[in-house]
Amino acid sequence: MLLLATDTSGKNGSIALARVTPGQGEVEIVEVVPLAGGTFSAQLVPQIAALLEKYGYRKSDLAGFAVVSGPGSFTGLRVGLAAIKALAEILHKPIAAVSLLEAVARTSAGRARVLSVLDAGRGEVYVGDYDQEPEVRMRSERLLSRNEFLAQAEARVVVTPDAGWAQLAREAGIRVEQIAYPDTGVIARLGWERIQRGETITPEALDANYIRRSDAEIFSKPKL
Repeated sequence: MLLLATDTSGKNGSIALARVTPGQGEVEIVEVVPLAGGTFSAQLVPQIAALLEKYGYRKSDLAGFAVVSGPGSFTGLRVGLAAIKALAEILHKPIAAVSLLEAVARTSAGRARVLSVLDAGRGEVYVGDYDQEPEVRMRSERLLSRNEFLAQAEARVVVTPDAGWAQLAREAGIRVEQIAYPDTGVIARLGWERIQRGETITPEALDANYIRRSDAEIFSKPKL
């Protein structure tokens, strides 16, 4: 069976094709293909088709999908989710929505509780508070200012792929684990876990987890 994973949440993204077997946790990553930021709408579907063709597969060979649902770029997330919604609806296959903050937390070296951190721009940061033992559990996912982040991270372990936030935390005396940015190979593994547990979502219900409100929402005038 094949699983397709996508991430279009950031400046750059990727897709991954993986082989999976029902009842088994092992995920064999066939290939991860990078996607250049800013052109997801033009690249995503053709790259999926090219990846399947490269290994002699068709779209009908896909048994499920894992997709990053946020947080991240409003436009990028909409493009990625729309493509997966369409494919899953046509093929009648399950979707697993994966938070990028969870992927960051799960990429850590197995600490019991961590703060996963991603740069949100504008001097703000996305922060996920995750327990990893005895099982993975999200306590919260929030958008924080610099000072709010430093206050919450005190006496905690911060896991992040972002060098700037890692350095800021270190200078404040906070323990930091700096990791590589999770690619869609990681998303495929987390998504397959969800699918096997039955934690799937329908195309109609799949939505982005932006965390931050859009500029239109922030700056729109209230209705009188």
